[in-house]
Amino acid sequence: MTASLLLEFVRLAGVGQYRLLPFLPPAFFDMDNLTWPTPQRQAACLQWLAGLQARFQLLPDSLRPASADASFRRYLRLDTADGNTLVMMDAPPELEDCRPFVQVQKLMQAAGLRVPDILAWDEAQGFLLMPDLGQHTLISVLDEERPEDAQAWYRHATDLLLQWQLASRPDVLPPYDEALLRRELQLFPDWYVAKHRGMTLDEAQQATLSKAFDAIVASSLAAPQVFVHRDFMARNFMLPADPQTQPLAVLDFQDAVYGPITYDIASLLRDAFISWEEDFVIDITVRYWEKARQAGLLGEASSSGWGTDFGEFYRAVEWMGLQRHLKVAGIFARLSLRDGKHKYLADTPRFIHYIRSTCSRYRELTPLLRLIDQIENIQPNYGYAYGRV
Repeated sequence: MTASLLLEFVRLAGVGQYRLLPFLPPAFFDMDNLTWPTPQRQAACLQWLAGLQARFQLLPDSLRPASADASFRRYLRLDTADGNTLVMMDAPPELEDCRPFVQVQKLMQAAGLRVPDILAWDEAQGFLLMPDLGQHTLISVLDEERPEDAQAWYRHATDLLLQWQLASRPDVLPPYDEALLRRELQLFPDWYVAKHRGMTLDEAQQATLSKAFDAIVASSLAAPQVFVHRDFMARNFMLPADPQTQPLAVLDFQDAVYGPITYDIASLLRDAFISWEEDFVIDITVRYWEKARQAGLLGEASSSGWGTDFGEFYRAVEWMGLQRHLKVAGIFARLSLRDGKHKYLADTPRFIHYIRSTCSRYRELTPLLRLIDQIENIQPNYGYAYGRV
């Protein structure tokens, strides 16, 4: 079945520029059937695989959906004549740039992390061939009601995070600077509030949001700078075939930047798809903090005292998480309204809970909490927040 491309003007990252993008129909991401946006894309893929067939013993007729993510990339699985499987990334070049994926893959591999090898890459057409690291991500074996079973996995994940951060150096990855932090925050009023909730903020509400954004950005920029995966969470770790001899594999790293050390630990423990009780979150965070401190990652770069005061560090992680939660709420609304990916909206209440829990802890964020309650039509019941974060 062939689906035609849909065309729509899109505002680029809130910077006032526009361009015409082709949007892939939902059938492109169908996990039960392999469909193509155009016959030309299908022919290009099959021709590329034909050129690799002998080298990798490919069986092109076995090509099938493997997974899709929140971007316009998708992953296809295919068999080989020797009984193995490989994974192909299909990233239409007009929508996705594979070069950051390749760059970060090399950086992570050099840091000693387990990431997919790149067996073949057609840069012009957006096709990559990689080993198949399996079908089970870490989140598939986690249970919110059994944090004791998750302890070892999360300690392992923080060790991988430290390994990645210790390889950091400036001027290699794009900066997670003020402009980017603010563009991401703007997704919340533009997509979640205005388009998803259908709400127009008055001047006072806009001022409240602007003041909160200023404080969040200032807190984020005060952090020591390291390599940031930017989506470091359980769904992006692939379980090893043998946990005794292999580490978790790290996936979905193409959006990595150089920015706040607080971002990835906030992403890990305030997950988009699973929530933990606060005692678990604090336990893993303090263990990470101790190791980061000993490794010198929290040293002179921070004037906040993070290296000696866990409470100050934890506050910074929460505020960094708040930036992420606001951004992701906007992204999930955009995925539904613009891209036809409606499943993500089901997890929006988790992010609203994260936002409200963090805002309820800090007096400076009380006005933002009140605004969120107005947006969500929640009756105020202000106080300290405990429980799942």
